[in-house]
Amino acid sequence: MNPQVAQPNAIASLMPIIFIFGIFYFLLIRPQQKKQKEHQKMVSELKKNDEVVTSGGMHGTVVNVKDTTLTLKVDENVKVEINKSAIAYVKKSR
Repeated sequence: MNPQVAQPNAIASLMPIIFIFGIFYFLLIRPQQKKQKEHQKMVSELKKNDEVVTSGGMHGTVVNVKDTTLTLKVDENVKVEINKSAIAYVKKSR
């Protein structure tokens, strides 16, 4: 009386979700992790007299490097202490 209804395979029904996660991983997550590692490496290699640009657009020369902060010389007699993570890129490394 009750006809047998074919049940879809559980793995086959999860394949689209697994496929979408794989696409997100390779297109979004993995490149972001790689970029973050490169930034951490760049920040850890900062040294005195490097010319840098902050994420806010301030240009300066590194005067002092501490554990989590550094001091930038932005003009004559003008020094600013900022977090290392605020460095966007190094213009010149001396």
